[in-house]
Amino acid sequence: QNSVLSRIMNSLANLGRTFSTHPLTRNSPLKAWVRFVTWQMRSRVQGEVIFPWIEGQRLAVRRGMTGATGNIYLGIHEFPDMMLLLHFLREGDLFLDIGSNIGSYTVLASGVRRATTWAFEPDPETIRALRRNVELNGIKGRVTIHELALGDTDGEVLFTRGQDTTNHVATKGETDVRTVPTKRLDTLLGVNRPSMIKMDVEGFEENVVRGAQGLLADESLKLIELETLTEEIEATFHRNGFARAYYDPFSRALSEYPGKLSPSNAVFVRDWDFVATRLASAPPVNVLDRSI
Repeated sequence: QNSVLSRIMNSLANLGRTFSTHPLTRNSPLKAWVRFVTWQMRSRVQGEVIFPWIEGQRLAVRRGMTGATGNIYLGIHEFPDMMLLLHFLREGDLFLDIGSNIGSYTVLASGVRRATTWAFEPDPETIRALRRNVELNGIKGRVTIHELALGDTDGEVLFTRGQDTTNHVATKGETDVRTVPTKRLDTLLGVNRPSMIKMDVEGFEENVVRGAQGLLADESLKLIELETLTEEIEATFHRNGFARAYYDPFSRALSEYPGKLSPSNAVFVRDWDFVATRLASAPPVNVLDRSI
């Protein structure tokens, strides 16, 4: 009992620190606590909670969806990363959401910015939640869902299940797994050319990058966000003309040097002037009664 209570208290303490430091809640942490308590109560009564999100979009969320619940508490969970997408994308762009989970980035890209999205997610249970959010927001015409993993081969891989946002290509010894198809991005894309990629594949990023050499060489790709950065990936990006970047959504400033905000993903930019001009000229986004 003491260990359970201790874990709960530690979780609440960590949540409090997040509320007091996140850019959208640090000036009003009490309101974040109210959203947290409201979610805890509603999610225990309803199997699925539909909550209004950004610019008229909605998310269907269930207990255990950690990334999505962050959007409930914080307005935008991954603030610099999601705002970068919202300020960069335009209607007509192709966005690749690699490791889309339940579709938060997909909803922002195709729901708010009306871009075309290819969403990649191999887990069948998560796919159902992704499809639910695509249908809920009426964006089926702008979203193509690929129920597979991306990598450096066309074939199959073992993939974990039941781990929510941390499902991943299985390593040796993991037992609760299923077989899923895998494809190289260069195999799938054909003549399609994305302008932006978000990649969150729980450590499998190197494999995805190895299978996307043709895409990386194409000048139409301007912006990459990815969770796991390695020396191999960084060297590959640099060879293809990408530079590491940091973004401040409040000032719309794109910089070569880290700022005050802590992104969840590493950002790489090609054609710096083009990207910076887009960011500066984007329409504002309304979130938590703020226009950003």
